[in-house]
Amino acid sequence: MNKISLLFGIHMHQPVDNFGDAVDEAIELCYKPFFETMVKYPDFKFSVHCSGWLLDKIRVEHPAIFSNMQTLSANGSIEWLSAGYYEPVLSAIPSNDRRAQINKLNSYIHKHFKVKPKGLWLTERVWESALIPDLAACGIEYGVVDDYHFLSSGYDASKMDGYYSTEESGHSLSLFPIAKSLRYALPFYSVKRAVDTILECSKNPNSAAIIFDDGEKFGLWPQTHEWVYEKKWLEGFVEAILENERINTLHYASYMKNNRSLGIAYLNNTSYFEMGEWSLRAKQTLALEELKQKVGDDYFNNAGVSFIKGGIWKNFFVKYHESNYLHKRMLGHSLAQEKLDKSSLDALYRLQTNDVFWHGVFGGLYLPNLRDNAYKYLLQIEKSQAKKEINFEVLDIDKDGYDELKVLTQNVSAVFSTKFGGQMVEFGSLESLFNWQNTLMRREEAYHEKILHPKERSHEEVEIKDEIATIHNDSLVLDEALKAELIYDWQPKNSFIEHFSDEEFTLEKFKNLTFKEVGDFANQPFELNKKKNSFKRDGGIFLDNSYTSFETSLLKEYSFEDCSVTLNSKCQTRCEDKLYFAEEFNFHFAHAEKVMFNSENINNGLSLSDCDELLIKDDFTGKTLKISVNQKCKVHAFILNTISQSESGFDRVAQGISFIFATSFSSKIKLNFTLEILDV
Repeated sequence: MNKISLLFGIHMHQPVDNFGDAVDEAIELCYKPFFETMVKYPDFKFSVHCSGWLLDKIRVEHPAIFSNMQTLSANGSIEWLSAGYYEPVLSAIPSNDRRAQINKLNSYIHKHFKVKPKGLWLTERVWESALIPDLAACGIEYGVVDDYHFLSSGYDASKMDGYYSTEESGHSLSLFPIAKSLRYALPFYSVKRAVDTILECSKNPNSAAIIFDDGEKFGLWPQTHEWVYEKKWLEGFVEAILENERINTLHYASYMKNNRSLGIAYLNNTSYFEMGEWSLRAKQTLALEELKQKVGDDYFNNAGVSFIKGGIWKNFFVKYHESNYLHKRMLGHSLAQEKLDKSSLDALYRLQTNDVFWHGVFGGLYLPNLRDNAYKYLLQIEKSQAKKEINFEVLDIDKDGYDELKVLTQNVSAVFSTKFGGQMVEFGSLESLFNWQNTLMRREEAYHEKILHPKERSHEEVEIKDEIATIHNDSLVLDEALKAELIYDWQPKNSFIEHFSDEEFTLEKFKNLTFKEVGDFANQPFELNKKKNSFKRDGGIFLDNSYTSFETSLLKEYSFEDCSVTLNSKCQTRCEDKLYFAEEFNFHFAHAEKVMFNSENINNGLSLSDCDELLIKDDFTGKTLKISVNQKCKVHAFILNTISQSESGFDRVAQGISFIFATSFSSKIKLNFTLEILDV
């Protein structure tokens, strides 16, 4: 009867500067009881990765937990794995930053636990072979990926019970495939069934059962705290493993030392299957799911897994321009990091934290606080480079083939896009370290299909009393009212956006995007005059009763002071009919529901008449944004909500406030807008 080596590992991570109560909950429900339990069983060998920011927070604020970690490490129970200190996706940051972040965590682990990590936790299991030389330079000998990485690259499912060797440019690395069967079993199955699942991994006398997964499954995921600790699943599991003569707990490095590689392997650039799905646009994701259903589980789970797959992780930069912009702003500072002082360099590394750059079915890019944290560090870097004189740069920041105008005053970091109408895509306060332009489009997501066409739970599902549901099969709570709120924007939610219509703008038409756009300026490129900081487009007005467009030109000239941006716009058209004009702004606020517009709350929508001055009071930054215009306008405003999936259902997430200044004109119009930051 074959024995089997259990390679058991947990990964612990919280986004840098995540809400304090969220981190405290994870510590109380998960990390604390986990190590309190494990310290009782020093003979159980297991592996741990913890992102550096979280590890240091535990050390400073929860020394008892940290002491248990040190005890387990000192007696040889824990094997420590490294990664980027602030948990970046390594393939998404430059080589020198990879090495710096890994070495920073290596040094921290060596200082506090007296060991040098030889293994690496690959953040979100995003694999690219280009990582190998950097990992080797940091003393990393092995990494862990999913068995899916191997299966999708054509490897045999029956040979996932050990490790493989790979290389890049002659630099070597060993790779362990994490078993999907164990990821779905622990800790959700009963102890007996979990142990049986481990034993099923035994293929030969040297087989390994490989599991390395989120530590948050052990207490933080729904129902798991009661199951794992109150009902003592973890204690029962550990005791059952230690008592089982066929199972030997082992560290990954020890297994490598005593067992040969299964052979050489070259893997696709990939992550786990769901990540590939999420990186696709909504219609592509739904098409992929339909294809899986058509070919059936038997084919997909066998030969089909090599051919049916989603996109790569970096596709999130294509899917979400907001993510791409933030990522490329980060890269810009990374490539010029010789200009950064020590504090700014650390801010750069914190900015690289992975969570904000992608979105699956929960959180990520859709969480405004994560974007706020990222922009806080970006603006910290900008603040260190601000000077008395205003600095202007023209460069293609987001690498899309169109230039941006970047403006840095002593108090403001502002960026304007030539691709999108000379619009403002960044408006950051260097004093508050807050970007009011940190907005997110309302866009279609594949999981919106569950709202539009909900499916009843199958009556064939069997509920086993000694198991609990994972978040992958738990049911969602649906709110029928959300259907009407699934509105998708046709342009980025920037500021200084010009709309033209032959119908008057109303709040409902603006909010629901039912107004008729007759101009081609809101989402089209403009030409930049670098000397004048001006943007111009020769476009047209298109009316239903005309077979040709009316030639129309729009000139936008910007000027700047330390705390203000002024737009002088001039529009002239050959159309002599009465037209309606709207200047659109979209500003992000941490507490959108508390923001006051001329002392009024937005609530479900707000309309103001005869307005030439708007005072927007922001309680979070303690600032007031003042917008003044040279003529009386109507103002319509609403809270910009996106609908995103959460663990319990679907949430309305306030991404900011969208508002317009609306007026009418014939043939030509000249408007002057000044946006100024004031202390409350």
